[in-house]
Amino acid sequence: MKVKSRFAGLGIALGAALGAVFGVIAGNVGVWLAVGIAIGVAIGASWKRKGPDCPDCAAIHSSHEAIQRRSS
Repeated sequence: MKVKSRFAGLGIALGAALGAVFGVIAGNVGVWLAVGIAIGVAIGASWKRKGPDCPDCAAIHSSHEAIQRRSS
């Protein structure tokens, strides 16, 4: 969960920055800032964490995730 929230925060910050830039250029910062944040949330939510490269690590991680799902 920690990684997902970090990417969402990064997406929001990126969207806010781009929205502010477009808002200054277009002359309507409020609307573009809101649009930028919405786009940033979507981008941040779509970023995925890279999985393990080796098959042994993948087996360990999949069993660990299964244990976490059972305990939740």
